[in-house]
Amino acid sequence: MTEPLLEVTDLVVHYPVKREAPWRPRRFVHAVNGVSFSIGRGETLALVGESGCGKSTVGKTIMRFQRPTGGTVRFAGRDVHALDAGSLRRLRRDLQFVFQDPYASLPSRLSVGEIIAEPLIIHGVGTATSRRDRVRELLRLVGLRPELISRYPHEFSGGQRQRVGIARALALEPSLLILDEPVSALDVSVQAQVVNLLGRLQSELGLSYLFVAHDLAVVRQLAHRVAVMYLGRIVEHGSTAEVFDRARHPYTQALLSAVPISDPAERGRNLRIRLQGDLPDPLDLPSGCAFRTRCWQATDRCAAELPELIASSGTTAACHYAGEPARLPERTAS
Repeated sequence: MTEPLLEVTDLVVHYPVKREAPWRPRRFVHAVNGVSFSIGRGETLALVGESGCGKSTVGKTIMRFQRPTGGTVRFAGRDVHALDAGSLRRLRRDLQFVFQDPYASLPSRLSVGEIIAEPLIIHGVGTATSRRDRVRELLRLVGLRPELISRYPHEFSGGQRQRVGIARALALEPSLLILDEPVSALDVSVQAQVVNLLGRLQSELGLSYLFVAHDLAVVRQLAHRVAVMYLGRIVEHGSTAEVFDRARHPYTQALLSAVPISDPAERGRNLRIRLQGDLPDPLDLPSGCAFRTRCWQATDRCAAELPELIASSGTTAACHYAGEPARLPERTAS
């Protein structure tokens, strides 16, 4: 079996909270709690879940923007968090990040050409002439006209700015891109264009993606596999088709029920699962299964035991009742 390009094992990230008083025990925000997954070459894994579940924290920890509390991140066989500064610098040529907000992620005082050329300058790639040629090539690659090279970010639309961000990430010819909700700040029509661009680039360049998102409709177009996160843990994992067609975890079922349906004939049949209760405090997670406070299937066992990921019906789900026939709640028309 081919070694995965990226392998994350038992990743834990806890953030200390300032003490209310010196004699009180220190408390921690449990952002990520034992997350494990791998990504092969040319593959897209989508990491999905509602805001605050820890999915962006996973991406930033892989990039070593922050240190983990526990666990390991291995890229191309190397432990990312064990590398010295020189080795990490070389690794960054193969591992790049595309930020969520195309308005905030581009420096306003640099031209588009300077922004895209910056990674080449930092890593000492090429001459001034060859870098300029490379920038023009990258602009064409992401669907922008090369003559826009001297313009500034404020002269571009949101979708065009995100294309510039993608071009900057591709400058050093990486093998893996971490895409942190790259289309969530864009209009729906522009989202489709950027998703199609990402699909084309993956096909042409053989890229791997970790696609962090909360929009399942977008995920279905691009991802080969889906991992669903809830309060710092992966609760379901499988191929995109398996997760969408045979979801076993109640949280995944609720997420899928909220996906808009474009076909008017089918729209009336879309009965949405409306979760009851509030999201637990990540400073004080409930015992056992963290989703039990909002789950219609919860029993005393769910409060007493933390469920492990169990293979069932084509997906792997962290639910004590994943292997049993689904017991769905009452639904309402969306």
